[in-house]
This record gives sequence, structure tokens and C-alpha cells, in this order.
Amino acid sequence: MTERLQKILAARGICSRRKAEGLIAAGRVKVNGLAASLGQSADPDVDTIELDGSVIPSGDENVYIMLHKPRGFVTTLSDEKGRPNVIQLVDCGKRVYPIGRLDMDSEGLLLLTNDGEFANHLMHPKAEVDKTYEVWVTHFAPGGEKRLEKPITIDGYTIKTPRIKLLSVQEDKARLYITIHEGRNRQIRRMCQAAGMHVTRLRRVAEGAVRLGDLKKGSWRYLTQDEIDHLKK
Repeated sequence: MTERLQKILAARGICSRRKAEGLIAAGRVKVNGLAASLGQSADPDVDTIELDGSVIPSGDENVYIMLHKPRGFVTTLSDEKGRPNVIQLVDCGKRVYPIGRLDMDSEGLLLLTNDGEFANHLMHPKAEVDKTYEVWVTHFAPGGEKRLEKPITIDGYTIKTPRIKLLSVQEDKARLYITIHEGRNRQIRRMCQAAGMHVTRLRRVAEGAVRLGDLKKGSWRYLTQDEIDHLKK
């Protein structure tokens, strides 16, 4: 049955009809590979409807989302202090949950889903999904990146050797890429502290083959099928 695109997007739990109109006007919606226009109709059972390059989910499908989490938002579903929650940023029309944690003072890539099996797979230690962070530190001294490569023990667990890439240095300040396999509580900050450095900013930029890219802070998008397939492996 043919319906207005904004009605279809709203029915699939993507956003409100009014917001859908904005997405269409911005050129973010395509029908059968062509940019849609305001007022256009389509048949969701026949036509291929895409948002930002990903086919929109059907009403009963699992959803897989990447959010660019800003600072100041918690990833716990309930917070006794009433602080802003990342769920407030994701208006997909479905009840989704964060996969893993990203502390309130950190920002960057955060995955969310309503697929419990998928979430458990990614969070299981055997998955060993690489997570890469862009990290700004102070109290940096020559050789600091080498000190970060030394294994340390956190909560009785000796972490696996991380991969470190030094990006820039200015006096005692530095910017690095740090890739880890685990997700221990505040692991990057504790690693840097053990190496004599203090983290002033931390942003997750990649998880497996999924990259944050140029997604704006506070914005979200659906994962592509290739990204989902990679994470499931």
C-alpha cells in the first residue's frame, strides 16, 4: 500500500512525522536509489527506502545504532543523580540499550541495540573486539607512549598489551591513539595514570571495523549491514 514517506518513517519508529519531513528535505532519504522529495509516497513492501544509505528497518526488526556520545551523558539506564542519559539522544522509536560503557566524562562512538544476543556477543571477553580511543594527556614525557605499552593490573586482572600511536606532542601535552581489547572500568584513564599521565579528553573513535567518522556530536545513525555482519563475526 502506498503511503507518504514521512508516515512510513514514523510507523517504522525512526522519528516523528515532522522530523521525517526535515530528513527528506535534507536529502537524507532515498527511494529506490533516488533522493526523495517532500510529499512523495512509496510502498514499503515494494520500494527500497533508505535513510543515510541504510535501508530502514521493518516494524519488527532489531535495530543497530551508532551514537556520537557527548560528554556529560551517562550510559546507565537509571541514574540516582538524575543526570542526562544517552537514551534521550536516540529517537528511533524502539527501546534500545547501550552495548558496554562509556563514562560520563568521555565521548565518541557508542553502540546501542535491542538485540540482546548481539550485545552479549560483543561484550563477551572472547569477542576481543578492538576499541580505539583518541586521548589527550598532560604530564607527558619522552617515551611516554612506550610506558603505556607495558601491561598493568586493573582490579586483579592483567590487561593485554595495548597498541599505542603517538599523534602529536607539544611541551608536556600529547595526543595519542590507544587501542585496547578489554573494557575495564575507566581502563584508559587508569593506564595513563599508571604511566604518569593525566587524561584531559577521551574520545572513542572505532570499535572493530565501525568508525565514528564525521558523525556529529549528539547525532546517531543506523549501522550498515556490512558493519553489523563484521561485528557479529
